[in-house]
Amino acid sequence: MTVDFRWKDGFPKIGIRPTIDGRRNGVRESLEDITMNLAKSVAKFLSDNLRYPNGEPVECVIADTCIGGVAEAAAAATKFRASNVGVSITVTSCWCYGTETMDMDPAIPKAVWGFNGTGRPGAVYLAAVLSGHAQKGLPAFGIYGKDVKDAGDDSIPEDVQEKLLRFTKAALAAANLRGKSYLAMGSVSMGIAGSSINEAFFQEYLGMRNEYIDMTEFTRRIEEGIYDHVEFDKALAWVKENCKEGVDNNSVQTQTSREQKDKDWETVVKMTIIARDLMIGNPRLAELGFGEEALGHNAITSGFQGQRQWTDHFPNGDFMESILNSSFDWNGIRSPFMVATENDSLNGISMLFGYLLTNTAQIFADVRTYWSPDSVKRVTDYELEGVAANGLLHLINSGSATLDGTGEQQQDGKPVMKPYWEISEAEAQSCLDATSWRPASLEYFRGGGYSSDFLTRGGMPMTMSRINLVKGIGPVLQIAEGYSVDLPDQVHETLDQRTDPTWPTTWFAPTITGKGAFKSVYDVMDNWGANHGAISYGHIGSDLITLASILRIPVNMHNVPDEQIFRPRAWGLFGTESLESGDYRACATFGPLYK
Repeated sequence: MTVDFRWKDGFPKIGIRPTIDGRRNGVRESLEDITMNLAKSVAKFLSDNLRYPNGEPVECVIADTCIGGVAEAAAAATKFRASNVGVSITVTSCWCYGTETMDMDPAIPKAVWGFNGTGRPGAVYLAAVLSGHAQKGLPAFGIYGKDVKDAGDDSIPEDVQEKLLRFTKAALAAANLRGKSYLAMGSVSMGIAGSSINEAFFQEYLGMRNEYIDMTEFTRRIEEGIYDHVEFDKALAWVKENCKEGVDNNSVQTQTSREQKDKDWETVVKMTIIARDLMIGNPRLAELGFGEEALGHNAITSGFQGQRQWTDHFPNGDFMESILNSSFDWNGIRSPFMVATENDSLNGISMLFGYLLTNTAQIFADVRTYWSPDSVKRVTDYELEGVAANGLLHLINSGSATLDGTGEQQQDGKPVMKPYWEISEAEAQSCLDATSWRPASLEYFRGGGYSSDFLTRGGMPMTMSRINLVKGIGPVLQIAEGYSVDLPDQVHETLDQRTDPTWPTTWFAPTITGKGAFKSVYDVMDNWGANHGAISYGHIGSDLITLASILRIPVNMHNVPDEQIFRPRAWGLFGTESLESGDYRACATFGPLYK
């Protein structure tokens, strides 16, 4: 079987709206071809450069005619609704009638590109229509090229390309959330606030549903055989061949028997299959007579409580979470799932943001320890250097991080994390080979199980993010760009042994700006809002900021250069000096996207 059926309902499309001066008898007629060619140029550019999570090029839908007034605007809206358009981009090279031609759908993220040319005043329309958007409480992104172009030039300047891509990636991410579910598998884990589901946040800010199952559903499906037994046999054989068991750190007196370890392997493999089936369904279950279970919960992300009601008695969920979060399993290379440890829904959503912006797997980790240069020197006699010279954050959790996070995928000889369609079989195997599966620490997990253990390769650009909820404000997003770091083997071993060495480690050096929460690495740690973080490959802070503005989520800390920040034009009306405070006021004023 494959899991491609999770995308069976397709993806939201990008609607391209060519707007035009509606005056006939020479004005409109002279602009028809120019305006429509701009729309076609944008559609081709986006389809050539962006992909959906299944690897296919994004689809664009162009209005049937140029839009010169309200009748044609309504016709375009009707076509877009029928075509599952979730993102709107208006393009023009001329003056148009602003409030008559604008996109009025309040739930669709929208941008306007006003062509910078002297022949016709596209920039005048851009300013007028963005004013209308602000006045009506429908904020839109304004795209205006720096350089004047000749009339009829349908090429897209580089600065316009950058903004088109940034907006569209973020807008598609927002559109892909709408109508999907977060599946809570269990309830609150050890008093972690993020696993206490806030339905208003999901519904009003993300347009998502919340679904719930008790962890006894795993027990029921295991005991009653509600899973594909053929797939289980295939999966268990794959695990025995590819998942090497590591050293058992438990005392000799408490170590479980070989027979029990083998039973644990069978259980965690079944848990993995069942969790996937719970999220997205499985047509095979209908063939086996389980029609209700075959449907799944339409979950684009999920979380597993585990601790402690499950893990005090049953094997832990680390293998299940790690494999689902990875871009490969016994069925081959495929798009990763997003599964949050300890049912931390807010970190699950942070992972989902990173995934939808990059199409790559995400690392779930505790933001465990700040290691200052002095502390590292004292403990190991090693001087931190390079990007780590100001200190490190030890990102480590109980073995649930994606195996893509090993950094064993390569591009130009450097470690990377790739979209699944770019990953080779050899790279997937290297990720598996770099990971050992350590019998779980019985101090934490009385029911046994296995935790992944690997060390992330250094030199990868990374972005750590986290959604937090604040009473009286709502959600806020924090972002820290930086790099993974290589340490000498002995230094890593010495530091790693001071915590649980059976878990995967990423040494992360955030980029320091000398301002605010980024005055030092210590300040980053001291200002981080929760115990978990979602780590994405690449420096995607600017894309996260754009997505947050679409969803009306203010950003409370980031180290993204100001020139890379792209928000709706109306944000500037809340102040152009203190962008952070203006962001808070704009989000509060416009309110949640779906409220």
